[in-house]
Amino acid sequence: MKFLKVNINTAAPRDPEASILLIYTGGTIGMVSEKQDEHLVPFDFSEVIHRVPEMRQFKVMLTVLSLDPPIDSSNIEVEHWIKLAQIIQVNYQEYDGFVILHGTDTMAYSASALSFLLENLGKPVIFTGAQVPIGRMRTDARRNLITALEIASAYRMGKPLVPEVSIFFNTLLLRGNRSTKVESRHFNAFHSGKYPQLAKAGIDIEYNHSVILPPPVQPLQVYQQLESQVAVLKLFPGINKSVVEAILKAKGLQGLVLETFGSGNAPTYPWFLKLLEQAVDKGMTILNVSQCEEGEVRQGQYETSLYLKEMGVVGGSDISTEAAVTKLMFVLAQKKNKEEIAHLLAHDLRGEMTLRMPNEK
Repeated sequence: MKFLKVNINTAAPRDPEASILLIYTGGTIGMVSEKQDEHLVPFDFSEVIHRVPEMRQFKVMLTVLSLDPPIDSSNIEVEHWIKLAQIIQVNYQEYDGFVILHGTDTMAYSASALSFLLENLGKPVIFTGAQVPIGRMRTDARRNLITALEIASAYRMGKPLVPEVSIFFNTLLLRGNRSTKVESRHFNAFHSGKYPQLAKAGIDIEYNHSVILPPPVQPLQVYQQLESQVAVLKLFPGINKSVVEAILKAKGLQGLVLETFGSGNAPTYPWFLKLLEQAVDKGMTILNVSQCEEGEVRQGQYETSLYLKEMGVVGGSDISTEAAVTKLMFVLAQKKNKEEIAHLLAHDLRGEMTLRMPNEK
């Protein structure tokens, strides 16, 4: 996996006020085509100032690392997440913030994965991308890139305003592990229905300081492993026994994200419960996630989820599927015992889920 490096002083000949590492993995935001029907090709980031002249207003020392060759976000793999975490670790002391340019399709997964790999993160790591290539007249690439850079370099009294992994898109800054892609044809591509926006960009950038993670007191710890042997099983009325059995008995499968109905409910067919129970008894970890965009799992509230709770399925509260998949990968890679794994999954690690008291509505 090779990255090309370019150094750019947007403030030249003035002294820069901040240093930002910009990492381009691929995606529409780094592609150009001057005409509507032209083939898209990656642009040369050494010419980014010419493509985005507004960047001259920044007093920033910008270093660009570009994945060579860039990849479509549909081809993002676990090894790319590990590499991104390693790049941030190596460059952590040198830069004030990090901006990752990424395709939109799997951006929420990547942002979630990075949030778990980077424990005690004390600097901004902002993902952004675009729906329209940067060379087109109605592109959203310039606005997204400029605002992400501005947020990544935003400090007050020596402290970053957003010391966490986030996604900036269109006008909203969202927590990375609370985000989901909801649009493919409009600019408001990402939504965070279960957690407030961290900031909104209008004439000014308005930060919602009360919902942003506080700066850590411990030094950054970067993890180097994720367990890729996980799967997602989305339930639907009339689901077939052979389908469920094929997934649960897949060779080497260590963990399963179970997308259930409403507040964590599932069928009570004897064959279904038996297959789940057998999987749990053999050591598989199952995390229960609601299919509802703004839903929340409350196992045991109804009889149709009580069975899951009793057999050892872990309730995921209001965690998104994207965060659930990457959190499961992260926790399983820690090689803990069954009880420790369940404890970590059921508790908030990076702001990815809301915990409630047993009697709280």
